[in-house]
Amino acid sequence: MKHLLALLICGVMILGSSCRDGQREETGPSQMERVLAIHDEVMPKMGELSKLVGQLKERVDTGQGGEPYEKALKDLQGAHTSMMDWMKDFGDRFNADEILNRAALSEEKQQWLDQEEENIQAVKERINSSMARAKALLSEKE
Repeated sequence: MKHLLALLICGVMILGSSCRDGQREETGPSQMERVLAIHDEVMPKMGELSKLVGQLKERVDTGQGGEPYEKALKDLQGAHTSMMDWMKDFGDRFNADEILNRAALSEEKQQWLDQEEENIQAVKERINSSMARAKALLSEKE
C-alpha cells in the first residue's frame, strides 16, 4: 500500500510537471518546480537501482560478496527507502493545487518547501553515490 501511494504521488508529480511546461513564466522555474525537477531527474534511476539491488543480493546470498557487497546492498536499499519516504512526506505536506498549479503557500508551507528542497537534494546525492559504488564494486568482479 505504501508503494502504491508513493507511485501515485510520483505519477501526479510527473503529470503535473509535464502539464505545466507551457505555463512557465519568464522569471524561471519556481522553487516548487526546482524541487520537482530534482525528483524527476532521480526517479527514473529507481529501476536501475532495483536491478543493482538484485545483483548485489544474489552475490551476498551466494556468499560471493562479503562485507563490501553487504554494505553496498544496504546503501542501495537505504537510498530506495529515502526516495519512497521523501515522496510520501512531500505528498503529505502539499496538496495537488500547491504542487501542480503554483498555489500560494503559507509561511509554514514555504518553510517546509525549503526543507523539502534540501531533503530531495540529499536523496539525489544518496541515490547517485550508492549506485556509483555498487556499479564499481560489481564491475571489479567481472
